[in-house]
Amino acid sequence: MLVNRLVRGLLFGSALFTLIPAQATETPLQTVGQGQFSYLFWDLYEARLATADGQFSNYQQNKPVLLELTYQRDISKADFVEATLDQWKAQQGSLESRHQDWAKQLTLLWRDVKKGDRLACLYRADGLVEFSFNGQSLGVVADPAFGAEFLDIWLGANTTAPKLRLALLGQNKNGS
Repeated sequence: MLVNRLVRGLLFGSALFTLIPAQATETPLQTVGQGQFSYLFWDLYEARLATADGQFSNYQQNKPVLLELTYQRDISKADFVEATLDQWKAQQGSLESRHQDWAKQLTLLWRDVKKGDRLACLYRADGLVEFSFNGQSLGVVADPAFGAEFLDIWLGANTTAPKLRLALLGQNKNGS
C-alpha cells in the first residue's frame, strides 16, 4: 500500500477537459532535457521536455512547452488522478477546490496506459494545455491556471523528484 502511494507520486496529472480544437505546433520543438523516473527498482517512465528553441527559463518566456512521458509499466487512470492530487498536496501543502475540480474531470480525459504508451502535455502559446495519447489529441484544458501548476509537478522548485527536474532542464544526464 505504501509503495503504491509513493509510486503514484509522480505518475501523471489531471486536466479539466473541454472540447477546444487542438492546435498544431507551428515550430518544431527541440529537446531541452530528458530523464528516467524510477522508484526503488521500478522504472516508471522516461520524461522529455521540449521547447521551440531547446531552452527553458520559465513558462511565459518559453511557450510552447512540451512534457512527454513514455511509460515503462502499465498504470491505471485512477492512479494518475490520485498521483496528481498527491503531488499538488506535497508541493503546496494542501489541496484547493480547483485541484479537486481538475481531478474530477480527469476521468473524462485519461486512459489507462500500457508499457510503451506515450502521454504528452503541451502548454501552448495561447496559455491552454493540450494532452495527447500516443500522438492523438485527448483534449484541451481551458483553465489558464492549470498549465504552470501541472508542469510544476516535474519542473517546479518544490518537485518531489529534484534529480528528474534537473535532467529535464538539461542540467544533468540522470533522472530520479
